[in-house]
Amino acid sequence: MPKKKIASKIFILDTNVILHDHTCIYQFEDNDIVLPITVLEELDKFKRGNDLINYQAREFVRLLDDIVGDELFNGGKILGPNMGKLRIETGKPFSEELKNSFREDIPDHHILAIAEWTANKNPDRKTILVSKDINLRMKAKSLGIQAEDYKTDQVHDINLLDKTVATFDDFNPENIEKLYHEGSVSLAEMNWKHVPEANECFILRGNNSSVLARYDVSAKRIVRVEKKTAYGIKPRNAEQTFSLDVLTDPEIKLVALTGKAGTGKTLLALAAALEQHKHFEQILLARPIVALSNRDLGFLPGDAMEKINPYMQPLYDNLGVIKHVFNPRSTEYQKLEELQKEDRLVITPLAYIRGRSLSNVYFIIDEAQNLTPHEIKTIITRAGEGTKMIFTGDLQQIDSPYLDIRSNGLSYLTEKMRNQDIFAHINLLKGERSYLAELASNLL
Repeated sequence: MPKKKIASKIFILDTNVILHDHTCIYQFEDNDIVLPITVLEELDKFKRGNDLINYQAREFVRLLDDIVGDELFNGGKILGPNMGKLRIETGKPFSEELKNSFREDIPDHHILAIAEWTANKNPDRKTILVSKDINLRMKAKSLGIQAEDYKTDQVHDINLLDKTVATFDDFNPENIEKLYHEGSVSLAEMNWKHVPEANECFILRGNNSSVLARYDVSAKRIVRVEKKTAYGIKPRNAEQTFSLDVLTDPEIKLVALTGKAGTGKTLLALAAALEQHKHFEQILLARPIVALSNRDLGFLPGDAMEKINPYMQPLYDNLGVIKHVFNPRSTEYQKLEELQKEDRLVITPLAYIRGRSLSNVYFIIDEAQNLTPHEIKTIITRAGEGTKMIFTGDLQQIDSPYLDIRSNGLSYLTEKMRNQDIFAHINLLKGERSYLAELASNLL
């Protein structure tokens, strides 16, 4: 007896899913997609602007126009071979249960009304609301409507994000001796059971000796990592030593530094950039602007730069730390001033560099945990010849209401680029800002 074909599902998309990934409609295989008319109205408000969500809104509208063309859309359109149908659903009346539960007339509740109507209209098919908004998902579930997060670009191995520098005890003392005298040992002659990943860092201990090392995948050798100073900044622990090593290695073009506040991620990246300023035409420091309480920059007083400066202040603070290492009359201090005056050291909001082609630039992106996977991809694909990109962030401090530890861009980058020869990830554990900051970070 032939198996009964399982009915395809119906996915209803919330606006934030499209603003997260404008190509999301192609990620649902042979299932149908319903686009509430309310979503189109909301997208209209996002079409103008320079941020990536504005780009996502514009691209989706263009994509929709290409799909529909000059035809009527009330019956929906097949998205492609072995794919489902996309249709727009116009507004639906609120059921008594929805009226009694949610009195406010807002877009979210109109989307719920369409989801409820669709589920009732198709009792033989599973209807699922897809939203990045946890609260909307809870509201849907309270009405008996199945709801899910958009999972296409979520991280699968969450343990990878907390990965610490591996320590190997009882290591062969002869190999440690060789690392000190020759600087490296081939993986073959080590006869090591551990299979290292590209640019993996480790602490090797044997008898009364120990050494910091990293795996050079191109040479297939374990190389010794030396403690170095970068523009007056000295590493205070093993993770910081490893960080400066990968930050100053010209063969490693992409670095992710994760860790809680005060571990020195941004400071180390900036110090490494300044140490190598002769090799790059420009040092760029940027961070996404995530306004508190979801309020736009417009409510702040002053002109454009005055509105932006409070968000850039942490980057200026890190620059100030490095400046204070040197005497104002020193060559290093004067060089810093010169780099800023010549626009070779620039601190800017991330939105200001989108669309540029970045060649021979040392580019530090701070607070990268507040970026979406698509934003990360957009930034990296701007890299021209000679450019090195550093993404720093605290995966426990995500300010965007629609991102979490699995769905943010920094996590996505760390998982997808794992074991690539030009990529390194260091997770810094120990806070070095102050004893007070470290205590607060651990206990509060």
